[in-house]
Amino acid sequence: MVENQLDNHGDHGRPWPPLSPGELLQWEGRPAPRCFTFRRWRQALFGLLLSGFCGAWTWMGVDQAAEQGWPWLVLVPLPFLGFALWLAVGQLLAARLEWPRVAYAVTDRRIIVQRGLVRPRQEALPLARVSWFRLHPHGEELGSLRVHGEDGDPVLMLHCIEYPGRPAALLEQVIREKQHDTTD
Repeated sequence: MVENQLDNHGDHGRPWPPLSPGELLQWEGRPAPRCFTFRRWRQALFGLLLSGFCGAWTWMGVDQAAEQGWPWLVLVPLPFLGFALWLAVGQLLAARLEWPRVAYAVTDRRIIVQRGLVRPRQEALPLARVSWFRLHPHGEELGSLRVHGEDGDPVLMLHCIEYPGRPAALLEQVIREKQHDTTD
């Protein structure tokens, strides 16, 4: 498992995870770097293909602008080329730059997700409001957890967790206890 490299002090000197008085940390983790960076590899592959088409379109626009004398023919494909390059390369670089600022925690009261490229932001979901979750396996000991709360609660995505069995077991226990409490 990747250790918490935030040294218990997030990016701006705030302690990680931010615990309330009496709150107990049950699990803490970070995403696996390669999995987190390449989690959208299909979009990157499509962006690479689209970049080729948009590059050819731009090249033809340059030729047509030289022949016809219409410089706007060069400008038309540029936004498409920019978007294609973002899909092919930009989003991978953004994910890699975001990775050091991503961390997850499960306490006895809530689930906390910290992420953000420029400024880290935190989302939390009280365990009492967790209604269900789904584990998306990426390998034998690698997976992503998608945690759903009740109506109006944010959906938390814990991407690319190494050994996701521990947080999944904690969430299963919470859901079982919640179902047991409603049947009484």
